[in-house]
Amino acid sequence: MEKIPSFQKNHHTLTKGLHAQTDQNGITTYDLRFKKPNAGDYLAPKTMHTVEHLMATVLRNSREKDNIVYFGPMGCRTGFYLLTLNSDRARTLALLKECIVRALALDEIPGNKPEECGNYLEHDLPDAKRELQDYLSVLEHTND
Repeated sequence: MEKIPSFQKNHHTLTKGLHAQTDQNGITTYDLRFKKPNAGDYLAPKTMHTVEHLMATVLRNSREKDNIVYFGPMGCRTGFYLLTLNSDRARTLALLKECIVRALALDEIPGNKPEECGNYLEHDLPDAKRELQDYLSVLEHTND
């Protein structure tokens, strides 16, 4: 079998930040790396779940909502994937910064009722906000 693009990246050299891989269908897969791979520091499941709810909601309600294909967690617990249509790196970076600020302003977790979520009790809003703030600091020092 062919090795998928995310497994072709050298995880020894990956750093926190925003990394992209574009496929031939015009969909860009962004690797939002919150943690350095294999460094022993991982996102807690409750935190990841909450970040997913916050960011999926604000991204799908943003000015770029028609270009958002998917936002979801990495199984290795070091970050998230964002799939977009028709969006270059500079535009995506600006959108992420804007959406993280919007997510940090939320006082409730969207979609956190038993009828809306398959594991509605597994959330950690304070830790999710801390991780988002840390990631925003990384993005603030990222060049377009």
